[in-house]
Amino acid sequence: MSAGSSPEEPRAPRATGLPHPTREGAEVTLERTVPARADRLHGRSRDRIRALDVLFEADAKQVDVLDVLAERLRVTAAQTPLPQLARELVELYAPYALDIDEDLETHSRDWPLHRMPAVDRAILRLGSAEVLYGESDTSRGAVIGEYTKIAEVLSTDDSPRFVNGLLQRLAEVRGLLS
Repeated sequence: MSAGSSPEEPRAPRATGLPHPTREGAEVTLERTVPARADRLHGRSRDRIRALDVLFEADAKQVDVLDVLAERLRVTAAQTPLPQLARELVELYAPYALDIDEDLETHSRDWPLHRMPAVDRAILRLGSAEVLYGESDTSRGAVIGEYTKIAEVLSTDDSPRFVNGLLQRLAEVRGLLS
């Protein structure tokens, strides 16, 4: 027996991922959350995460993202004010929110938005805004790589591959969508 295991109850096998959305009645097992290691991300990624926080909060509260942004600009839960890049990313996303959700639904292949983890939804929404509508000096591949890295740090083991694949798909059809 290893030092950390308990003799009273056997350890349940770890879930291999989210249930396939076509299975009726499939239950989603919530994983214990672990704070992300911020030392693995550089400044621009941290600014993106602050923008993701705004999208995540708006989604959870089911309110307009610009209302949450205005509130975060007045009062922030973080120790520092909302960075300018985070604000710009939320403002980039906001006017295209419905179009982005429709694009994600269309190209996610059997994964409706409401079945995705909330963190993945926020990552995909913001990443899609940058990939489809951003005028950044950063290449689309680098942007996709950053959102993939963010998913690796903040979400499930399967999320980075899913985020990368879906953002790549949207980048491929960018001319048709934007």
